[in-house]
Amino acid sequence: MILKGLELDFFRNYVHAELSFSPSVNVIWGENAQGKTNLLEAAAYLSSCRSHRARYDRELIQFGVDHAFLKGEVFSHSRDFTLEARIHRGERRQLFSNGVKLKTAGELGEVFNTILFCPEDLSLIRDGAGARRRFLDDAICQLRPRYAAALGEYKRLYEQKTRILRDWEEKPSLLDTLDDFNLRMVQVGAYLIHYRAHFVKRLSVLTPPIQSDFSGGREKLALRYETVSTVTDPEASPKVILEQLLAHQQSHRRAELDSRQCLSGPHKDDLAVEIDGQSARQFASQGQTRTAALSLKLACRELFQEDTGEWPVLLLDDVLSELDNRRQAFVLERIDGGQVLITCCEETGALARDGKRFQVKGGTLVHG
Repeated sequence: MILKGLELDFFRNYVHAELSFSPSVNVIWGENAQGKTNLLEAAAYLSSCRSHRARYDRELIQFGVDHAFLKGEVFSHSRDFTLEARIHRGERRQLFSNGVKLKTAGELGEVFNTILFCPEDLSLIRDGAGARRRFLDDAICQLRPRYAAALGEYKRLYEQKTRILRDWEEKPSLLDTLDDFNLRMVQVGAYLIHYRAHFVKRLSVLTPPIQSDFSGGREKLALRYETVSTVTDPEASPKVILEQLLAHQQSHRRAELDSRQCLSGPHKDDLAVEIDGQSARQFASQGQTRTAALSLKLACRELFQEDTGEWPVLLLDDVLSELDNRRQAFVLERIDGGQVLITCCEETGALARDGKRFQVKGGTLVHG
């Protein structure tokens, strides 16, 4: 899987940019706040329609204009694809593949996959469960378009149920619809739990050896998927999980009404990460936190390759700056194979090898 070229108009700090990438390593260098990360963000957006830094699409549009345009030339599944995203303030985004309008964002993942590692990914280990759920959801959405659709439906149901719980005392008639929302939420929620659990099972095989290699064999990493207490086997069929979810929801009905909050469902699940038997969130050092997060992303890359037969494009944002020399060397060895876009603050020929180097300054390609 290769991102052959990228074109941007009014995206972040780029008025216009066109890049042609090497199929191996591409180094994007320049001082801070010049637009290096924006290029990785654009590439990732074309694979998932998500940004790791923006909650709303309108944040991606340059100040003073009302639209942004992204185009990627991609070689995938032995074919050439042209992927386009048109973003407008106040309107729904439009996505195209070879000129055909896509119905859902999940269809992008059927063509183009990326794995992004950035400084914000330390939150995978240090922050609350929400960060780790987003990590799981973002990865699975690229591999399973049906999962992306189910996740979108669950989020809509959750928002609607939250409004019912918030307002039911002032508008008691809202409770007439609560049971319908509860049933549909457990139906969709069972599907999410099933797929998350199987994804974590595979990650649990691929991630520990990477962390062990990072640490020279001194650290043992373990992963565990945590969901609602009544679900005895998250890897069971969605039909089995549905009944167990429903029991949990019914037992929390009074508490939800009293608290006016949605207390039951996979929106509270977590991916527990342990190093040497201790919670990484509580006890990992800065170096362990960084390498554990990177190990998760590199394991995802291998999982994608297993599923699709192609390496996803690996996007590394300032990945080497806080690693010691041995861990830097391991990263560079591990990313061999497949296409890589990597940012750094200083020009270096060692990273690019037979690839390309691009210098970015103020949203402009100075060289490349």
